[in-house]
Amino acid sequence: MKRKVNRKQPNSKMCFVCGLKNNLGLKAHFYELENKELVAVFKPIKEHQGYPGRLHGGIISAVLDETIGRAIMMNYEEDVWFVTVEFNVSFKKPVPLDEEIKVRARVTKETSRIYEGSGEIALKSGEVAAEGFGKYMKLPIDKIADFDYGEQEWKVVPTEKDLKEIDI
Repeated sequence: MKRKVNRKQPNSKMCFVCGLKNNLGLKAHFYELENKELVAVFKPIKEHQGYPGRLHGGIISAVLDETIGRAIMMNYEEDVWFVTVEFNVSFKKPVPLDEEIKVRARVTKETSRIYEGSGEIALKSGEVAAEGFGKYMKLPIDKIADFDYGEQEWKVVPTEKDLKEIDI
């Protein structure tokens, strides 16, 4: 089913998942959808391999965690930052290296300091390859890291490949 993209989220310079200048990173782009879900899109490279031709389970976990973690950003105008408190993943099917991957996530519960979310990676066939569930604590960025927005190049970076709608 096609869903309209409402907004693209920022990328950074060196984050493993979203860093556009991290040569071994995923370089994922994040899109907020009309149905209140967030979708990450990326194409794995051979350095992301676990078993031959398969995406490493740790990378599957990382991209699920990041996508679920970012889903809370859709509910706020200002920057909202988070740290993972708890994360669980279930692996159902191998994720191939040779195709674009879409990770879908949503917030399932929110309190003033903690929120929960879930997400999944679906294969081209529509089968779910991995599912994740996490709990996250909202914190100001200065409580998490010494973060300089300019230095980290935290911004929305438009590309020719940006999606206006996503088939999920």
